Amino acid sequence: MSQSAQQIPAIIQSLAPIIDSYGYIAVGTLIFVEDFGIPAPGETVLITAAFFAGLGHLNIILVMIIGFLGAVLGDNVGYAIGRYGGRSLVERFGKYVFITPARLDKLGIFFKKYGTKVVVVARFVEGLRQVNGIMAGLSDMRWPKFITFNVIGAALWVGVWGSIGYYGGGHIDVFLRYQLYFTIVVFIAIAVFLITKFLKHKKSSDPI
Repeated sequence: MSQSAQQIPAIIQSLAPIIDSYGYIAVGTLIFVEDFGIPAPGETVLITAAFFAGLGHLNIILVMIIGFLGAVLGDNVGYAIGRYGGRSLVERFGKYVFITPARLDKLGIFFKKYGTKVVVVARFVEGLRQVNGIMAGLSDMRWPKFITFNVIGAALWVGVWGSIGYYGGGHIDVFLRYQLYFTIVVFIAIAVFLITKFLKHKKSSDPI
């Protein structure tokens, strides 16, 4: 990949050497491990690979297939961890990847309230994407329901970011900026929801 640094959007320059050296393996591996809680630039590596596919260095169909498989398999590993390992296991090892008990409590309420909707939307939200499968497992969501919506979410996520990377070219930075705004809005919505639930509970428990 002999493109000059000026032709590569700044936000993906750091991953360009990884794609250059490991190609599709990097795409599948980083997306896979990110999706059961290990900090990894899964989304950015998908966009980077799609960008270089647009330059003719990779096959965009293979990038999307591998990205999709990595996302689905990674989330299912997370689901198994949450479902069969239970909260004690998640808390024991989660502290090493910033999954705290307080965070589990907040996300648990959100997942039980919105269920399958969260499985789809979480793919597009930094922070939720990494614990999506784990939280679905912890909340006792049935696996057939989880896998159905997980596949839908993964297909949409790969399709959107793969297409942006492939066709977006030098405008990728702009798209990622809007994705950050979307993430902020989602977290504000979660915070408002949790505060509202707390206030309602407090009001109902107060003596008349």
